Amino acid sequence: MQWSDEGIILATRRHGETSLILELMTRGHGRHLGLVHGGRSRKQQPFLQAGNTVTVVWRARLDEHLGTFVTEPVTERASALMAGSTGIYGIQMLGTLLRLLPERDPHPALYETLGAILDALDSPIAAGELLVRYELAILNELGFGLDLGTCAATGTNDDLAYVSPKTGRAVSRSAGSPYHGRLLALPAFLTTRSVSPNAEDLRDAFALTGYFLARHVHEPRGIEPSPARERLLAIIGALG
Repeated sequence: MQWSDEGIILATRRHGETSLILELMTRGHGRHLGLVHGGRSRKQQPFLQAGNTVTVVWRARLDEHLGTFVTEPVTERASALMAGSTGIYGIQMLGTLLRLLPERDPHPALYETLGAILDALDSPIAAGELLVRYELAILNELGFGLDLGTCAATGTNDDLAYVSPKTGRAVSRSAGSPYHGRLLALPAFLTTRSVSPNAEDLRDAFALTGYFLARHVHEPRGIEPSPARERLLAIIGALG
């Protein structure tokens, strides 16, 4: 068995004295693990870092085997990510989100978006907006997408301000105001691209995605949300 692809490194772990097990999000083969012989060498280790893009050839005797990777660097962004806490927590959070998907299940749109996010993690507000949108995309890929396009009560797309925790559908301000205590806030930037979020908007957005991730994914699987997510939220919260 053999294939070639491009992938973004999510994490590495040591294997033996000289090798690494590499976890990649690939364009055509989804999240995939493989062994890199000599991955801890002076030649390979500098580019085998979380956040970097590599080309990869995977080989194994059988499809279900771990297999081996032969890699070459394409884009080295790890040092920039590690230079700030937003980058550090961002790559950790993205890896945790992608591990919610079945291993080796292709998600090309998520792969393309991943690279764009990693190149824009230098600002907490910009990073927060990209990451919360990625959480929405993950929910959609898992089959739990939210319907934020029109009001569940009126069918219009005017002044959408809430989301029903039961249905995941948007609700307009006029229709939802009598029940606002039982609804989740819907920040305007999630429905209107021309609107930029502030720190409060991002807190509301992460509360929204966090609710549905907990309900549909974390609680049924008995897992906890990423600690990096909480640390990133603390950084955003400190902005005001």
